[in-house]
Amino acid sequence: MKAPRVTLDQWRTLQAVVDHGGFAQAAEALHRSQSSVSYTVARMQDQLGVPLLRIDGRKAVLTEAGGVLLRRSRQLVKQASQLEDLAHHMEQGWEAEVRLVVDAAYPSARLVRALTAFMPQSRGCRVRLREEVLSGVEEVLLEGVADLAITGFSIPGYLGAELSDVEFVAVAHPEHSLHRLNRELNFQDLESQMQVVIRDSGRQQPRDVGWLGAEQRWTVGSLATAATFVSSGLGFAWLPRHTIERELKEGTLKLLPLDQGGSRNPNFYLYSNKDKPLGPATQILIELLRTFDTAPLDAPFAAPEQA
Repeated sequence: MKAPRVTLDQWRTLQAVVDHGGFAQAAEALHRSQSSVSYTVARMQDQLGVPLLRIDGRKAVLTEAGGVLLRRSRQLVKQASQLEDLAHHMEQGWEAEVRLVVDAAYPSARLVRALTAFMPQSRGCRVRLREEVLSGVEEVLLEGVADLAITGFSIPGYLGAELSDVEFVAVAHPEHSLHRLNRELNFQDLESQMQVVIRDSGRQQPRDVGWLGAEQRWTVGSLATAATFVSSGLGFAWLPRHTIERELKEGTLKLLPLDQGGSRNPNFYLYSNKDKPLGPATQILIELLRTFDTAPLDAPFAAPEQA
């Protein structure tokens, strides 16, 4: 195989010139002299045999060939960085931290069991847990600030491990006007009532999942707040059954007798960051999350002994 004539350092230098807007700015960002940066780029152009930059006034602008090569070089530098990260993990043998983002509707009891079992096996690896709602989970994963993600949505371009479903039920206070109808309800009955919905924490493409287009809609920031509002008689909502078991038993919430759609069971999925190699601690946590996902929420639990 022919050895490359251009080094990764040269590609990084070209990227810095473009990203920072010029040779002087790139030199400052790279902590090098401006003459060194200029020489590096000029040497690249000689080695490649094509002009990469042209001077437009006082600014260096990419040529058409330079634009094509720069785009390809970004992937090259990224892969080289990932390779170095992998070597570092192999040398160290373990991650310092695993970043987990979870949809707030996923049962926390399952997370507690998995993380409790992970603790004696973690070798000091920290877990950074972050809760988001709806598309907020996907955004965090795509931004690269999470290693693992649990969401009720299918994420395009990612292969997720299917987890259990989560039951959402339509509920209102027992004295709510919907219950006083004393009959089976349809969607038309709901449209004239106030619905409490959970705010999607995503910023790019927030979703109105579960909203029926009711004339009145109050949006709150958490499942707990929604449960408090509805159990106080303010509107109706679809809420995860596992989060309102106490309210259902105490009688502050009551299932709405819908003729259809009173219960929904979306599947959840576990995804990993495809741009980052999975370290041993992350792989262990993945297996534990999948194992405890299938356990009944009310089953007795004891963390397994460390092997």
